[in-house]
Amino acid sequence: MDINRENYEIGLPVIEKAGLAHKIEFREGPALPVLDQMIEDGKYHGSYDFIFVDADKDNYLNYHKRLMDLVKVGGLIGYDNTLWNGSVVAPPDAPLRKYVRYYRDFVLELNKALATDSRIEICQLPVGDGITLCRRIS
Repeated sequence: MDINRENYEIGLPVIEKAGLAHKIEFREGPALPVLDQMIEDGKYHGSYDFIFVDADKDNYLNYHKRLMDLVKVGGLIGYDNTLWNGSVVAPPDAPLRKYVRYYRDFVLELNKALATDSRIEICQLPVGDGITLCRRIS
């Protein structure tokens, strides 16, 4: 899902070439209402093998709460930017760009929540700006 269909269409030729178009159902719009609708529908519960989140960081924790209903046991959720320009280990008074400082607390909140969520095992990869993989175990 994405708020802009053009982003999906950019990748569509690669998806088709890989023979995976039949596995992707694109949904356009803000993610939270779409996720709420999918959960309310009920038919998507535990049906996803892999979900990747690279969206508005201030809602990452809200996404996690919903995505746990949608990913199957043994499935993965990947969160992008969980090292957030290294700011997650910077002291509170470190000089940070305004947008980095704004989203830092949201990323820290997510990281703390993932570390204590007994339904998942996590692995944080220091690739790019950090990717955290969560494998649902219950």
